[in-house]
Amino acid sequence: MKIAVFHNFLDNIGGAEIVTLILARELNADIYTTNIDKEKIKLMGFSNLLPKIHSIGKVPINAPYRQQITMFKFRNLNLKGKYDFFIIAGDWAMSASVNNKPNLWYVHSPIREIWDLYEYTRKNSMKFYMRPIFDIWVKLNRLLNKKYLKHVNQLVCNSNNTKKRVEEYLKRKAIVINPPIETSKFKCRKSKGYWISVNRLINHKRIDLQLNSFSKLPKEKLIIIGSYESSKHFNKYAKFCFKIKPKNVEILSWVDNKKLIELYSKCKAFITTSQDEDFGMNVLEAMASGKPVISPNEGGYKETIINKKTGFLINDINEFNLKRAILKLNRELAKSPNKYKKACIRQAKKFDTSIFIKKIKNKMKKS
Repeated sequence: MKIAVFHNFLDNIGGAEIVTLILARELNADIYTTNIDKEKIKLMGFSNLLPKIHSIGKVPINAPYRQQITMFKFRNLNLKGKYDFFIIAGDWAMSASVNNKPNLWYVHSPIREIWDLYEYTRKNSMKFYMRPIFDIWVKLNRLLNKKYLKHVNQLVCNSNNTKKRVEEYLKRKAIVINPPIETSKFKCRKSKGYWISVNRLINHKRIDLQLNSFSKLPKEKLIIIGSYESSKHFNKYAKFCFKIKPKNVEILSWVDNKKLIELYSKCKAFITTSQDEDFGMNVLEAMASGKPVISPNEGGYKETIINKKTGFLINDINEFNLKRAILKLNRELAKSPNKYKKACIRQAKKFDTSIFIKKIKNKMKKS
């Protein structure tokens, strides 16, 4: 079976992009996208895929032109007859469903800025005089989103959290197949005494909570792996993070796969503060490295973290409660450095790549 995978952009590699690359590798599929950063793809361990990654044309770096042009390009993409099956793995690429069937949409989330994070984005990312224009843009894209959704044959979600959003906003049913975690690649080494956080530098990840908490914990060290795109809203929040960053926090804008695995393996524990996260592959990568996790008791984290067994879920995430959780976990690890190791690794293996691919193949067979 010849398979094509559609993804918005491959010029900034995060969790969704890793899922796309794994899908292509395991299914021997071609990828169709817009912007491509070949060097980052190589450094993440997917150099063999480069001949199978095709650009349908470059798009701008800034919103909303980036998203709208991407949607337009995928809407006009027609590969029917060249492939037997199509997997849509990006939200703004969903318009490709019109011309490319049979298809399956792997939903990381309905487009967050027009659905569940609409109010948050309007308040925190839009200047007051831009808000009426933003409202029009949102209304238009909600209509287009629902229009193109009619052409999607099957929906598969990355979590129950995303499934609820699909049912609430898009009025469609979907099954859950959790994203792939390359568990065999991660190792557990003796802690070097630092905490780690891995996420894009964008405001709904709430990195400022981490920075402010660690400013009150001068004896603790935090390393943030915080990639960000070159667009204005990413740059604005990244600059803010660098501005308020205390001396005991190091922000690495991007690291390759080898370095990331090493940083996971030698950290004390993992911290995330993302708002209502879709799923959260990063927490499972940390657990695959035998490291406990501190996270909000929200979204996809509730589906992967076992409270007090693989880390702590914080009910009301704020600077005070985050600091308190850090100090509590610190005391436990001082007494027993490997207290959480076995439970974390065991939990992560439930989400291994082999399980993901088997479920995806079964779903495709039923189409």
